[in-house]
Amino acid sequence: MITIALSKGRIFDETLPLLKAAGITIRENPETSRKLILNTNKRDVRVIIVRASDVPTYVQYGAADLGVAGKDVLDEQGGQGLYQPVDLKIAACRMMVAVQNGYDYQRAVKQGARLKVATKYVQTAREHFTAKGVHVDLIKLYGSMELAPLVGLADAIVDLVSSGGTLKANNLKAVEEIAPVSARLIVNQAALKLKRGAIQPLLDAIARAVA
Repeated sequence: MITIALSKGRIFDETLPLLKAAGITIRENPETSRKLILNTNKRDVRVIIVRASDVPTYVQYGAADLGVAGKDVLDEQGGQGLYQPVDLKIAACRMMVAVQNGYDYQRAVKQGARLKVATKYVQTAREHFTAKGVHVDLIKLYGSMELAPLVGLADAIVDLVSSGGTLKANNLKAVEEIAPVSARLIVNQAALKLKRGAIQPLLDAIARAVA
């Protein structure tokens, strides 16, 4: 049995055509089904639905043989013990620093001020500002990141930005790109050795579909 870990939403929707190119179709829609284990057209392949931030954990510990996770999640968690053979080039966005309109970010950084930064990507933000030599107090939030500068909780935020519409609607602007982000195919290294005959053709088919 091959188990694939996916999260609901954009990654799930954009992964479907790649799986189809590999001959796999999922029989149920996770948005309408309450099931967390979904059957496919292949008796020896199943899909499990987990939170996006949990996909690497399920794959790392072998509860799933492979999965699809954003580079933001992999960078934040370290991605230890995971083989990342394919950049799927889906769910593309950018990890950005953003501030409220009117805040002089460049001046604050140059003067060496200590910044308060709100983010759920604490490790990523810490590495970015450390590399710049900027002192920061990191405030971990789990949602509504854009609110933090508006109410004085933080000077800046670090978050994923796609179109930038949410920033604009909340009087914020992106001031610095940390990294481009897209979803990666990740594989449990032990599973790849033990089930190579089943997994490798799947990896090859997905890679061809991406190319």
